[in-house]
Amino acid sequence: MSRRAILAGLAAGVAACLAVAPRAARADEAAAWAALRDGRAIALMRHADAPGYADPPGFRVGDCGTQRNLSPRGREDAKAAGERLRRERIPVGRLLSSPWCRCVDTATLLDIGPVTQEPTFGNVVVLADQRERLTAGARRVLDAWQGPGNLFVVTHGANIQALLGTGNPASGETVVVRRRADGVLEEVGRIPVPAAPR
Repeated sequence: MSRRAILAGLAAGVAACLAVAPRAARADEAAAWAALRDGRAIALMRHADAPGYADPPGFRVGDCGTQRNLSPRGREDAKAAGERLRRERIPVGRLLSSPWCRCVDTATLLDIGPVTQEPTFGNVVVLADQRERLTAGARRVLDAWQGPGNLFVVTHGANIQALLGTGNPASGETVVVRRRADGVLEEVGRIPVPAAPR
């Protein structure tokens, strides 16, 4: 086979993969929405855009002025996500948040119900020495949820990764999961941040 034919075959294969990827992503998102409409899912949302990493030295959980906070884009993204949830009439049984301000603000801006701060969803990067205890506590909260409605949790990407063993979600992305018969949390799909006017 000539080099030109090999290159042409490779190009066609790459093009096919690129064509399939968006369809797979749309199917993944559709499954997540279907589970939420059913009203018996758990939604784990990473807080919206907050530039930087971790928190400044000397930060305090109860003082937003010492923390990394939502950017203007993050605030708009959180509002847009909430608008979409309300438009889709997703039943929300309870809304929990990490005590970190960027999570509480994201949950509040969703405007889908009262926000309850839950310390066990606190940042496992900053509280690395408590990672196992926090993750175990978060699992207990998720395992105990019986509804009615969906359980929404706004937390940190690393916390979601620790709970599910999956890739770190993007800022503002929601990972929808369900509990299998054996108690294991299974990812159903992911919902990206809806496009907000810029």
